[in-house]
Amino acid sequence: MATRPDDERFMAAAIRLSRRHLGLTSTNPSVGCLVVKDGAVIGSAVTAVGGRPHAEPQALAEAGEAARGATAYVTLEPCSHYGKTPPCAEALIAYGVARVVISVTDPDQRVSGRGIALLRDAGIEVDTGILEEEGRRSLAGYLMRQTRNRPYVTLKLAVSADGMIGKTGAGQVRITGDIARAQVQVLRAESDAILVGIGTAIADDPELTCRLPGLEERSPLRIVIDDDLQLPLDGKLVRTARQYPVIAVAGHPPSFDENTDKAFLSRRAALDAAGVEVLQSGTSQPGELLEALGTRGISSLLVEGGARTAQRFLEADLVDRILLFQGPDAIGEGGIESPVTKTNIPASFRHIRASQFGNDRCDEFERGF
Repeated sequence: MATRPDDERFMAAAIRLSRRHLGLTSTNPSVGCLVVKDGAVIGSAVTAVGGRPHAEPQALAEAGEAARGATAYVTLEPCSHYGKTPPCAEALIAYGVARVVISVTDPDQRVSGRGIALLRDAGIEVDTGILEEEGRRSLAGYLMRQTRNRPYVTLKLAVSADGMIGKTGAGQVRITGDIARAQVQVLRAESDAILVGIGTAIADDPELTCRLPGLEERSPLRIVIDDDLQLPLDGKLVRTARQYPVIAVAGHPPSFDENTDKAFLSRRAALDAAGVEVLQSGTSQPGELLEALGTRGISSLLVEGGARTAQRFLEADLVDRILLFQGPDAIGEGGIESPVTKTNIPASFRHIRASQFGNDRCDEFERGF
């Protein structure tokens, strides 16, 4: 890897740019591209909403003829195969760029290494692995779905000073302040899907949308683990299902007796009529559910609660990142203990960073893949 003084600076900017459309480009990754000449950015783009066009042809078109002899910084290896659009590697060649700098090699078997080879065969200098760890983090959802056929799972928990995530019988308990809660809205906007258990759906009656002004349409697909289809028909999730999609994930259909079967089927029919999609056949188990979501092109899943649902994903070893938002106040008697705190993070995770949001602290832990 032959780096130059400005390579990391421009790649960091490309990675920041790539995050702009996280959660909006499925099934394609959100990629950032900068075209740089004589130390100045002459073209920049991120994968368009919906996944096309890709970042490279957009950035090249902005640069125009000035792209000849320039350097392109791309967060993911340019594609080399013909799909619904021509290969990005060929676009870079056609515009006459002299050098391409890549953060992450694409694991897609149609691309992996081929894009780099195509560029080098055309006489273009290629350097790879620039800010690779940061690049992989920005592409985590795409990389996970490509390599393991499932979404990248982030577990978010708001934990009180005494290690609780709620209070029995109290419904939704405010643990963190407005600044931290706004950050959670950003997390939702960057995620393909968000998931809670039926206990949380009933107790808190959450909407699970992105409520930051201007980001409402970036609300993720909403999923509820609901083995017996108890999701309230008058709750916010069901009432808004036609505007923001909801999936209720049930267990196997019951077979106790005719009356039980009829009640279950009646609840399913009511949810169907309200616009809620119901998934059955064992998909309420975390592994099977993630596999089903992966086949739908879901690359990132934010698990928000509650304690039992979080524990299920942790015990199944299917959590890839943990975000612990720590509030300054204690809940005390009747508190619901968090399934994980800073003192018992699984050994496979490493602490990445700590951030301060007003009076609240967020510790981020992740494991490699």
